[in-house]
Amino acid sequence: QKDTLGKIFIEKSQCVTRVCFCSPVHQPGQLLISLPESCLLTTSTVLNSYLGHYIKSWKPCLSPLLVLCVFLVCERHRGEASDWFPYIDVLPTTYTCPAYFTDDVLAVLPASVRRQALEQQETIREIHSLNQDFFRSLQPILSEPVEEVLTYAALRWAWCSVNTRSVFKSHPPNNFLSGEDVYALAPFLDLLNHQPDVKVKASFNDMTRCYEIRSVSGAQRYQQAFINYGSHDNQRLLLEYGFVALCNPHSVVYNQFCVFVLKGYCEIFCCSLL
Repeated sequence: QKDTLGKIFIEKSQCVTRVCFCSPVHQPGQLLISLPESCLLTTSTVLNSYLGHYIKSWKPCLSPLLVLCVFLVCERHRGEASDWFPYIDVLPTTYTCPAYFTDDVLAVLPASVRRQALEQQETIREIHSLNQDFFRSLQPILSEPVEEVLTYAALRWAWCSVNTRSVFKSHPPNNFLSGEDVYALAPFLDLLNHQPDVKVKASFNDMTRCYEIRSVSGAQRYQQAFINYGSHDNQRLLLEYGFVALCNPHSVVYNQFCVFVLKGYCEIFCCSLL
């Protein structure tokens, strides 16, 4: 099944939800994607929505990440009535990042990776438990009990959606949110997969008011169009995005002993038991 969008078309695959292929050959430096600002889902989108009143009046101020998560959950709850339904409908229903790791999976991870995976799970649990009062304030706009909509599972899905699929876009500070506001969900753009040896330039163009991706290394016709999420080793890719890359040129080996080498053999042995 193909959906043609200019120079790139989308095709369903057995192993991933969607993949993007180049129609013509893309030369190095050529514009690959240009997504208008109006298509980006940001905190401005949320603050200008039906949630805006509740967020702006809530004290203490909420974080940008939380309001995006709540918006995703509420919009998914609205189903086809949501203007964002076509986008939300193609988002994964589950993720492979540490927030979804079972105890069996956690048990076989290296100690340092397991610790960071558990920290991610605890972060989401805290966000859910510490914001129950705010969630309850949203009952007037929900057609079902808030406890059945803004569940831990729903928040985990939304958190992973933002964490794994958002692009960097700075926003001016405001009096309604607390913390750095650099998230933007970019429909269609986030269908592009990561390839560690691909070079692209990605940023928001203040002149065109579009989020643009330019190919540095070029792309062949009818080949999957890749982007690069950053020079990440496989541990970082697993923890942040839920996958690892084959033949990753940024692979490293984490030696849990190295920081203790100068402190004596006893401390090295103790570290090996952690």
